[in-house]
Amino acid sequence: MTDRRSFLKVMAAAGGGLLLQVAIPGARARDGGNAAWQANAVVRIAADGKVHLIMPYIEMGQGTYTSIPMLIAEELEVDLKDVVLEHAPADDKAYINPALGFQVTGGSTTIRAAWLPMRQAGAAARMLLVQAAARQWQVDPSACAAAHGSVAHAASGRKLSYGALAQAAAGLPLPAPEAIVLKQPKDFRLIGKAQHRLDTPGKLNGSAQYGIDVRLPGMKVAALAITPAYGGRLLGLNEAAALKVKGVRQVVRLDNCAAVVADNYGAAQKGLSLLELRWDDGPNAQLSTADIVADMARAAKQGAAKVRSDGEPEQALAKASRVLEATYELPFLAHAAMEPMNCTVHVQPDRCDVWTGTQVITRARAVAAKVTGLPEEKVTVHNFLLGGGFGRRLEIDGVEMAVRIAREVKHPVKVIWSREEDIQHDMFRPYFYDRVRAGLDEQGMPVAWFHHLTGSSVLGRFLPPAFNNGFDPETLDGADSPPYAFKAIRVDYTRHEPPHIPTAFWRGVGPTHNVFVVESFIDELAAAAGKDPLEYRLALMRQNPRATAVLQLAAQKAGWNGPRSGDVGRGLSVQFAFGTYMAMVVDAQLVDGEVRVKRVVCALDCGVVVNPDTVKAQVESAVIFGISGALYGDITFKNGRVEQSNFHDYRVLRMHETPLIETHIVSSNEAPGGMGEPGTSALMPALANAVYAATGKRIRKLPIATALQAS
Repeated sequence: MTDRRSFLKVMAAAGGGLLLQVAIPGARARDGGNAAWQANAVVRIAADGKVHLIMPYIEMGQGTYTSIPMLIAEELEVDLKDVVLEHAPADDKAYINPALGFQVTGGSTTIRAAWLPMRQAGAAARMLLVQAAARQWQVDPSACAAAHGSVAHAASGRKLSYGALAQAAAGLPLPAPEAIVLKQPKDFRLIGKAQHRLDTPGKLNGSAQYGIDVRLPGMKVAALAITPAYGGRLLGLNEAAALKVKGVRQVVRLDNCAAVVADNYGAAQKGLSLLELRWDDGPNAQLSTADIVADMARAAKQGAAKVRSDGEPEQALAKASRVLEATYELPFLAHAAMEPMNCTVHVQPDRCDVWTGTQVITRARAVAAKVTGLPEEKVTVHNFLLGGGFGRRLEIDGVEMAVRIAREVKHPVKVIWSREEDIQHDMFRPYFYDRVRAGLDEQGMPVAWFHHLTGSSVLGRFLPPAFNNGFDPETLDGADSPPYAFKAIRVDYTRHEPPHIPTAFWRGVGPTHNVFVVESFIDELAAAAGKDPLEYRLALMRQNPRATAVLQLAAQKAGWNGPRSGDVGRGLSVQFAFGTYMAMVVDAQLVDGEVRVKRVVCALDCGVVVNPDTVKAQVESAVIFGISGALYGDITFKNGRVEQSNFHDYRVLRMHETPLIETHIVSSNEAPGGMGEPGTSALMPALANAVYAATGKRIRKLPIATALQAS
């Protein structure tokens, strides 16, 4: 067994076979490298030759359950179909995400964290299996080769399966880290080539299990209503009316919520509709969006944390030939995942079981333990596939509510949020209020750049140690280091939290907000200088070759200067976010007063690509998500309540409205970048810039549909 500083441990698996524990680097750096050795994943080669991977990450549509097995299978020399996935149990120490310091899936970190360690684990296991076969045959290991789950000795024609060798391999010492030889890219047979997703068959035949699919003996179903005004409380209800509904078994009353427990969801919903709920709206009874924005505007004029100041920006601004400034506003946004919030719980005197889909399984376990008063080891969280996450299932409010309800119920109870409850009691993408200024020289090029952000710090709440010196890296991502070589730059941040309104991650909070502001204002500067937006950007990126390459590629593939009908506007954006360089060109036009996106061309450099089909799928889904947010997304408040309730007034893009989407991937040997979120942040400003090109109306406040109506 290797020492604790190694990234692998090897041992015999219970019941026979080879067990590898993998430590993904990063976690130990949090205390200077002195922390105890911690595993992040477990790979088990069973006696039947199957490779079992205990996945530390969760699948929510991003392809994780295919791309991570590809890394193992590539170096281990097994077929992808022979990798069996198992959900990891709740264990921060065993399955820590090094990017955030606990067991979590998010931030487009999965491939970036797993790229080398998972490949090294597969290569080390292969070397052990080859060595075990060579010892049995008494030949030199170099004369043996592994392929398709077996080791062969070509000279004698002998061959042994991994299953037959696993037990013997488990007793061998691991090779030193420097002795582990990884494949060269030219030898890859899986990585970089399109692979069918392992989770697709189950999703097609209905065998895939999401949290909302849970069925348990004796289980009841609960529908709930949460206080409509944020910060309000429940005053009273008509329990007798609900109990008259056939199938309704119980009404649970909490301080800010009422739930009807029934044999089925239909009965629960009918009973809920008869409760005659009476609410105290509390301190925010008169709160409106206008109040929130006005308060934010006042905060923006007060103190701010200095994030960055290079090149004496104040002096440069004073010498500028011209100064431009603008204020940008981005609204609250709901996640509106296809699978609404749900959680099944069974509370018993000596244990609590939770069945749900969550990105933060240990936090779910912790809140269940807190609510029930049980020790954490008496709480088991059974994790499932997620029918959409987008950051919403990084939160545990739904688990907490379900456990509070389940404490009052003798049976297992599945708590389901209606679409209305899901949207109106979401944890929203924050409202942001940004002021930007730029000083231009006589040629219209920036000599000074100022960006002052005002809004929530989601990471400051979610992971308080990450908030230092008045800001956190996630909120500033895309603003503190734009892809341009500004001679002088200053970035400031004012943290301002709206009253009683919970804010959360939304498919990349920082970049989806900051890239919109930066790329929209860069377009304004180009227009003020009378220059082409593409050429203007390229002139500012001469020292950024990867950003330049994706921008030029997107423009070329889109035919930036090519023909288009007279009423079609063309806009673009470029960014570096989540470790990925990306550029987009969008064609849009106004049809009967509504914006129609006709075509989106994306070029990206995300380093080494594991599964190109997944990369393209992530771009396409992020583009559609981004179009919905940019055109229509808007959560507004009146009398302390969210005004939107379902897809009729929180609109998302329909299939017939989806544009042609092209994705062009730059071949690269750089370390992988993230792909789950960049497409959304790149799309929004490119679309707004296209609308300007089509209509002459500059979009400084989202959503676009509302901005056009107001202009």
